[in-house]
Amino acid sequence: MIHSFRQNGYNIVLDAASGSVHVVDEVAYDVINAYEREDKEQILKSVCEKHGITAEEALECIADVEEIKARGKLFSEDTFKPNANILAKRDSVIKALCLHVAHTCNLDCEYCFAAQGKYRGERALMSYDVGRRALDFLVENSGTRHNLEVDFFGGEPLMNFDVVKRLVEYARDIEEKCGKHFRFTLTTNGMLIDDDVIDFCNREMDNVVLSLDGRKEVHDRFRKTAGGNGSFDVIVPKFKKLVDARKNGSYYMRGTFTHFNPDFTEDIATMLDLGFDELSMEPVVCPPTDKYALTDEDKEIIYGQYEKLADMMIERRKAGKPFTFYHYMLDLDGGPCIYKRISGCGSGTEYLAVTPTGELYPCHQFVGNKDYLMGDIWQGVTRTDIRDKFKKCNAYSRKECEECWARLYCSGGCAANAYNSTGDINGTYAYGCDLFKKRIECAIMLKVDEMMDEQNSQQ
Repeated sequence: MIHSFRQNGYNIVLDAASGSVHVVDEVAYDVINAYEREDKEQILKSVCEKHGITAEEALECIADVEEIKARGKLFSEDTFKPNANILAKRDSVIKALCLHVAHTCNLDCEYCFAAQGKYRGERALMSYDVGRRALDFLVENSGTRHNLEVDFFGGEPLMNFDVVKRLVEYARDIEEKCGKHFRFTLTTNGMLIDDDVIDFCNREMDNVVLSLDGRKEVHDRFRKTAGGNGSFDVIVPKFKKLVDARKNGSYYMRGTFTHFNPDFTEDIATMLDLGFDELSMEPVVCPPTDKYALTDEDKEIIYGQYEKLADMMIERRKAGKPFTFYHYMLDLDGGPCIYKRISGCGSGTEYLAVTPTGELYPCHQFVGNKDYLMGDIWQGVTRTDIRDKFKKCNAYSRKECEECWARLYCSGGCAANAYNSTGDINGTYAYGCDLFKKRIECAIMLKVDEMMDEQNSQQ
């Protein structure tokens, strides 16, 4: 299967199974697109007439396409597909936990999937003893894996900051003895950031995820305090101070765009103007009846915004002011690996969420849904049927994915989004799929542009 598209002056052809990307001229673009639909005589006739070339030139192009195909870089077969079910039954170790240290929040964000941090239950804080047991559970179930990931999550995790600090201290104490290394992430709305938090994060956190929706009026529309006040003016100075102090430390400014701001590149521009350059903007996921739900009319606007964002990134890179957009980070060197094809994000198998009471769920978006309660940190995973279902939740498990050129980059997409959209983790969140495919096109184009610039500079 191939996927061809034009963007930013490039004719790009992706061979879906191998991950090979080809930048071609107009003649080759038409030859490749016709190759499996028409015979050689039809291709010769059409390209000669359209492009004003000789039959000899057209035959040379066809021969080039056939040679690339013979090398497995065009129209290649997905050789892993027949063994997908066997590979999906693999034994897996747990490599990451999302620790819900606070099922409570100091903001009242209307679009919050976690019901303002309560996750369909009562407000709660994780105790140190539960958190410590969760870390022990991770070590016990991580096999020979050395690097372990822990995300302090909420609600708002800084509402339980003392426990966060004690848990990190405990993890550092046991690392050498256990032969492990913990990598920590903190996700915060920023309201409680102070000098102590900044110092701690810069010392212990491998990554910090900061919630900001962009323009003040956009951010304050939904991200309000319980008293109804916008949080922009409170958090932006705190975020700037933290990011300035992190120097080379990783962080992400994570925003959400809705029906009220499909022109989200304006929010990206605001973040850049504020001095932030590690960015992510996520489409809201919610019932279509919600007032902020993205509509079909919004979709075309969003497509244009993704292209505008890519152009913005090229312009700033060439001006020596590059920035990162999370969804455009793509490694083209090796193609979609078998591990990515069958495991996706690893939710329900390698990645689990832990509630304040120690319950285990497939990921943070399933927390509170008792149908997906997998066990707890003392007894382990007792609902192995849920784990087995997630093991088979990949690029090969969805009928809708069979003919999708992008399936090996998303491995079938987010299970939680599929469930919330269709009631089945092996369903398809069609709107999200469309946006994902557009993002992948833009990401590929950005890599192409960067490589072309490198080639031109070497000539």
